Amino acid sequence: MVKVLAVLYRGGKYAEKQPKLLGTVENKLGLEQWLAQQGHELIVTDDKEGPDSEFQKHIVDAEVLITTPFHPGYATREVIAKANNLKACITAGVGSDHIDLDAANERSILVAEVSGSNVVSVAEHVVMMILTLVRNYMPANQQVSSGGWDVAEIAQDAYDLENKVVGTLGAGRIGYRVLQRLKPFDCKELLYYDYQPLKPELEAAVGARRVTELKEFLSQLDILTLNCPLHEGTLGILNKETLSYMKKGAWIVNTARGALAVKEDIAAALESGHIWGYAGDVWFPQPAPLDHPWRTMKNPHGGGQGMTAHYSGTTLDAQGRYAAGTKSILEKYFAGQQQDPANVICVGGSYGTKAYGERK
Repeated sequence: MVKVLAVLYRGGKYAEKQPKLLGTVENKLGLEQWLAQQGHELIVTDDKEGPDSEFQKHIVDAEVLITTPFHPGYATREVIAKANNLKACITAGVGSDHIDLDAANERSILVAEVSGSNVVSVAEHVVMMILTLVRNYMPANQQVSSGGWDVAEIAQDAYDLENKVVGTLGAGRIGYRVLQRLKPFDCKELLYYDYQPLKPELEAAVGARRVTELKEFLSQLDILTLNCPLHEGTLGILNKETLSYMKKGAWIVNTARGALAVKEDIAAALESGHIWGYAGDVWFPQPAPLDHPWRTMKNPHGGGQGMTAHYSGTTLDAQGRYAAGTKSILEKYFAGQQQDPANVICVGGSYGTKAYGERK
């Protein structure tokens, strides 16, 4: 028997009404019956904070940890040290930065995620958020919802996406799909900043140009979208200094990871008007505390904030894909079979991917 611990978000009445909400505590990624039939134990919880949480209680003897980027159970070095039986960490989705990967390698713990399961969902969300900022949609909606009607108030900050310079920091599975979806908008230029260039035919297909220096990249942009993993090299990459490289009035969309940006520096840049908009669905930590500055920050006109809870990659379509992918990873793990290389982050004490940068 294998003990599997899953840290998921609570769906409540919504999960009861919508069985496609597979990533919830109630619907258990669709794994409950399947694991029970094989004699395995499944513990599912959303209680992950503090030393007395269910997460801390059960991680001690769990062999497999499943968690999501949307309500992550943070497998820190300290947590891994007390998890005596832990042999596999599976991310139901994409992005395993909630796990101390170096500590996992020291214990030869398998770390795997469901590669590609939500890349389309996130790419679509990025384009939606870009348009939301550029068209000044949020203040426009809030105005009429509160009984107002003042076209000039909204139009003073509304622009077209056409003829703007847009850049993605990270041009992997999500970043490239963002470029694909932006091409029909006839932007002035599409740029990307990544540790490796795209293949020439892929560059040509979207008409994108690679910029190799971060300052040069940021200084050209009207709109920045973050689509890179979080690791030592990207932690806090958007900070007071790098934000100063950007054009006054630029917009930023972050659906990658909250810790890519220094929260206080983002809030200060928006409130001063240096950047005119910041939208995203990623925070650190998650759930975001009530006093997180991104909840209430505004630009000088009272708009420019488009934050939501982390849901871009957990559409119902994406949940079906990452639930199926999680089951596939478990099947291979139980059978002692090699995992799909695209899903492997750490295996046998080594990194199985370069996506998390130059690692120790």
